[in-house]
Amino acid sequence: MTSFKNKINQVGLQAKEASKILAKVSTKQKNEAILAMAGHILKDKELILEENKKDLKKAKTKGLSESFIDRLELGDERIISIATTLSEIESFRDPVGKVLDSWTRPNGLSISRVSTPLGTVGVIYESRPNVTADAGALCLKSGNASILRGGSDGINSCIAIHKSMIKGLSDAGITENAIQIIEDIDRDAVNMMLQGINKSIDVIVPRGGKNLVAQIEKEAKVPVFAHLEGICHIYVDKDTNLEKAINVCVNAKMRRPGICGAVETILVDSEIAIAFLPDLIKALSTRDCEIRGCKETQQYSNNVVAANDEDWKTEYLSPIVSIKIVKDYEEAIEHIDTFSSGHTESILTENLNTAAQFQKDLDSAIVMHNVSTQFADGGEFGLGGEIGIATGKFHARGPVGVDQLTSFKYLVNGNGHIRP
Repeated sequence: MTSFKNKINQVGLQAKEASKILAKVSTKQKNEAILAMAGHILKDKELILEENKKDLKKAKTKGLSESFIDRLELGDERIISIATTLSEIESFRDPVGKVLDSWTRPNGLSISRVSTPLGTVGVIYESRPNVTADAGALCLKSGNASILRGGSDGINSCIAIHKSMIKGLSDAGITENAIQIIEDIDRDAVNMMLQGINKSIDVIVPRGGKNLVAQIEKEAKVPVFAHLEGICHIYVDKDTNLEKAINVCVNAKMRRPGICGAVETILVDSEIAIAFLPDLIKALSTRDCEIRGCKETQQYSNNVVAANDEDWKTEYLSPIVSIKIVKDYEEAIEHIDTFSSGHTESILTENLNTAAQFQKDLDSAIVMHNVSTQFADGGEFGLGGEIGIATGKFHARGPVGVDQLTSFKYLVNGNGHIRP
């Protein structure tokens, strides 16, 4: 155990030193590294896929859920997507050193607020191997060192991707300690990260299921950017376009049911229930989606099973959706306020006043109008990928991209000023 702790402590020390170097690395050098990473991931595609097959075989043997396996599985398209995301991150403006505000005081003091890296970011994640690339590159672009710890079920895939990224760092002449991965699957590694590894880690970002995130938020001794659950809602307003609403609801649930941006509850205004629900239920049922509904919703189809109190507060992460008929806008807002996890909500309506009121009334991290909740994604926001979704009240809220991975400092300039 002593040697294990020493090894993790060494990772922390290396990251701390790397963070000091990265704070001074030029934009050009960071960009060269990120583009080189993208190139190596494409070159090493077959090696990465071979390692991914090992993880998939183990996951299937263990009987892990289809949604878990979907998040774990890589393929040609997903490898290309990883490389594309890295290229997008490279193209973004460097957030470090950006003057956020500046002003001059009556006494002549010149003050400016300038963005700075956070330092070292610890990323703990489960089944998504692509997080290895996204997190490492986003941290690098924002001048941060990163310590990555992927889940045991995807560890081979994560290590393979990390090796390609290290090649990119080397090509650009940046220390390999800028992006480190803990290969040991011992749970004690997570515990040490949550303690900050002797003050080496400045912030923790968890990516995974409810149990993982809950543990991290409870035990972490350093700040956490996280969301516990993605209980996302769509409210179909009485002034909606019915055809448009059907397409959005089906996409929001069924495009990828296992992601945190998938809708879990659809609220339907009672005024349009007769015209809307039969078609919605049919569209979802033909795609093998299980529908759990309130008593009123059940009347529209035998395919609807009774929803219970637990359904309104459940993140299914699978082809299951709960539907409830609400009498009006106010009841919809009340339901969302009661059961939302603060991740993403969307209203489907052609009434711009109602849409504006909805976006004002709700305090979730992402509030949409006539948009599928599946767009709750940093890449879709133009952030070049994300390190996670944050639902807290820190400066980092919603998709956490390069700008959210910075803090700031004040620069104060004078001319021999003394305070009376």
